[in-house]
Amino acid sequence: MPRKPASKPAKPAKVPVHGPQHSHQVRIIGGSWKRTPLPVLSASGLRPTPDRVRETVFNWINHQRDANWSNAQVLDLFAGSGALGFEAASRGAQSVTMVDTVVPVIQQLEAIKQKLKAENVQIMRGDALAVAQSAASRGQRYDLIFLDPPYQQSFIERALPLCSKLLEQDGLVYAESGIALEFADDATPEWMAGWEVIRADKAGMVHFHLLKRKV
Repeated sequence: MPRKPASKPAKPAKVPVHGPQHSHQVRIIGGSWKRTPLPVLSASGLRPTPDRVRETVFNWINHQRDANWSNAQVLDLFAGSGALGFEAASRGAQSVTMVDTVVPVIQQLEAIKQKLKAENVQIMRGDALAVAQSAASRGQRYDLIFLDPPYQQSFIERALPLCSKLLEQDGLVYAESGIALEFADDATPEWMAGWEVIRADKAGMVHFHLLKRKV
C-alpha cells in the first residue's frame, strides 16, 4: 500500500503590511505565536530588537518572574515594530500596552494585533513620555516596562524617572541604549541614581539592560 505523504507543519500567519514597504522582518521567539514573522517598516528611527537579543532578554525576565506571565501588566513605551510587546503578549502577559507616535507604525501594529487576535494587547498613538506621565498621575502600575527609544535623544534619561512612578514594587525595566547604563559610584547621573542594573550585555553597538529600583 503506498504511503501517504507526511503532512507539513502549519506555516506561521503572514501579517499584512500597511504604510511604507517593510525592509525586513523579525520573529516572535516563544509562546503561543512562536516563529510568527513580524514585518518591520522602513521608518526613520525604527530599530527592532534583534531576535537573539530578545531571546536573551526574555530569558532574563523569565528568571526574574519564575516564567510566570499570567498576571503581568506590560508597558511598551516606544513600540516600533512591536517585537518586544508582542513577545510578552505571546508568552501570556495579562495586558500589554504599546505606545508609538508614528501613524504608519500604529497602523502596522493594529494589523498585527488583528491577525494574531491579540486581545491582551492595547495600542495607543501618542508621545511616549506624555503617556507615561498621564499613566503615573492616574496611579497606573506595571510589572514590566520596555524602553527601546531612538538613540541620542535623551529619551532614556527622561523616561526612567517616570518609570520609577509607574512600576510595581518588584517591577522591571528593560532598556536599550547607545551607551552602557553602568557607572562608577562617583559618576552616576541623577537619572540613574535610583536604579540597579541587574543584567546587562552588548550586541554590536547596542547596550541592553534589565533594571530594577534600588531598595
